[in-house]
Amino acid sequence: MSSDPWGTGPANRSNPVPDRHNVYTGPMPDWSADRVFPFTAPLSTGQSATHDIHVKGDGPPIILVQELPGIGEETLALVNRLCASGFRVYLVHFLGPFGRKTMVRNTLRMLCVRREINMFLRNRQSPFADWLRALARHVRDQENAKGVGVIGMCLTGHFALTLMADEAVLGSVASQPALPVRSKGDLQMSEQDIAQARAGMADKGPALAMRFTDDKLVPDALFSALKRAFGEHLETLEIDGSDHSLLTIDFRQPAYDRVEAYFHERFALS
Repeated sequence: MSSDPWGTGPANRSNPVPDRHNVYTGPMPDWSADRVFPFTAPLSTGQSATHDIHVKGDGPPIILVQELPGIGEETLALVNRLCASGFRVYLVHFLGPFGRKTMVRNTLRMLCVRREINMFLRNRQSPFADWLRALARHVRDQENAKGVGVIGMCLTGHFALTLMADEAVLGSVASQPALPVRSKGDLQMSEQDIAQARAGMADKGPALAMRFTDDKLVPDALFSALKRAFGEHLETLEIDGSDHSLLTIDFRQPAYDRVEAYFHERFALS
C-alpha cells in the first residue's frame, strides 16, 4: 500500500487510494480542515438551515456536497486529492457523522423526514437547492473569485446541474446523480430549472455527469433523461460496472482524472 494513503501528495496519483482493490482499512487518521464555519441560508420553503463547511487547500474554490450517509474516509481522501491538484475545497457537512459512514437504512429513514431534501419529488427541486445557491455566492464573494466549481454526488448530484444557472457557478460535476428515486425518466427539476441551467451551460460551457453503466441507483431512464434535457450542453462519462460511488467508495481513476481536468479547464489552470 502507498505510504501516503490519503492522497496528500503527488506520489499517490500513481497508486490511487481508495479503490476497489486498495482500500484504506486502518484506523481513521487525523484529518483537519484549515477552518470550519457554520453557514446559514434560507430554503425554498422560507425556513432556514445551518450546516458546517470544512475548508481545506489553496486555489480556486470548489464546493463538494457529500454523499450520504455521513462523511467517511473516502470523501476526505477526495478532498485531499482536489487540494493536491491546486483547489480550495469547501466540504459541506450536510447529514450524518463526520469521519465515518452510517448504515444506509438509517440514513434513508432520516432523509424521509429531512426538510431539505425530498428524494421522491418529480419535476421540481428540493428546498436544499436554494441553500446551495446562497453558499455558492457566499464562497465566490469571500474568495473574490470569478466563480466556483460544484461537485454533487448521489442524492446531491443533480443539484450540481441546476446550479449551472447561477452566475456564481463556473462549472459543475454530477457524480452518480440518483434523484428522484425510482425515476422512470422524471427529473427533480422543473422545465424552468432545466431551461435556466441549459442557458448557463450554453454561456459557460457544459456540465459533467458521470455514472457506472449498470448502477441500479442511476438507471438508464434517469441518465437518458438528463442527456435529453441538456443535450450538447452536458458532457457525460460512463464507466463499465455496477458499482455506485465513482469518486469515493468505488473509486475509479479515469472518473477522478476527468473531474480534475474539467475544473482545471474551467479555472484555466495550467
